[in-house]
Amino acid sequence: MLIKRKSIEAQANRKSGPGKSEAPPKPPRKPKFAPVTLSEQDGVRFLHFGNEWVQGAMRIRKPDWIELEYAQQMMAWMLFNDDPRHVVQLGLGTGALTKFCYRQFPQTRVTTIELNPSVIAICRSMFKLPADDERLSVIEMDAMDFVTDAANHDTLDALQVDLYDATVKGPVLDTPEFYQACAACLTSVGIMTVNLFGDHPSYAKNLKAMRYAFPEVICLPEVHEGNVAAVAFKTPPSLDFPALYETAAQITEATKLPAKSWVNGLKAGQSTR
Repeated sequence: MLIKRKSIEAQANRKSGPGKSEAPPKPPRKPKFAPVTLSEQDGVRFLHFGNEWVQGAMRIRKPDWIELEYAQQMMAWMLFNDDPRHVVQLGLGTGALTKFCYRQFPQTRVTTIELNPSVIAICRSMFKLPADDERLSVIEMDAMDFVTDAANHDTLDALQVDLYDATVKGPVLDTPEFYQACAACLTSVGIMTVNLFGDHPSYAKNLKAMRYAFPEVICLPEVHEGNVAAVAFKTPPSLDFPALYETAAQITEATKLPAKSWVNGLKAGQSTR
């Protein structure tokens, strides 16, 4: 099965109305979410939002494995940091990246921000998401609120961003201000990875916004039917490719992830800047 697009549901627009100045403000409208649905094929369970778009996957016999290639690419920051203190995922999906980081880095704090409570519930019941503990926190929250909270600034070693709504019109948070807030959350050597869609009008807009906020952004090759993982560096890296290939071999030996292809992608992406 080819994967068209990963997406998560975003918060609906809120309407306050003009009202009278002395009247109490109306409570914000509750977010409206598309229905969460599941399908299975060839031993893989997929998450949908009531349509054909695949928003995440889990191989049932290997629940902690990252099944989708684009999601594997989102781990490319591992080439530069093998001992992160705090990793944050914006957008839970099926929990693939959250579970992998939690299992792979036993000393690391892992936080995931997800707005839709149904996604959190389905991940707990159908996608083997572990319960929260002293290292793992899955928080029902708007991603923008998280990254603009000053308490989170300068605290993250890796930030993984995968924010789409069910209408599949591009990332729901895509402004320079959003990506500036993401950069503010990273430590000086922190790295952000973002799931983009290469053949969609949102691609150029997001890339421009990221390059406004980050001094170095490199896109890995397109996979599936258009997914592109962008790697954004808070501090421009020294890309020592022989050393990166050695690190990639170690990552593959330890995790089975195709890390050599990430280095190939960084090399190709750097040459097209």
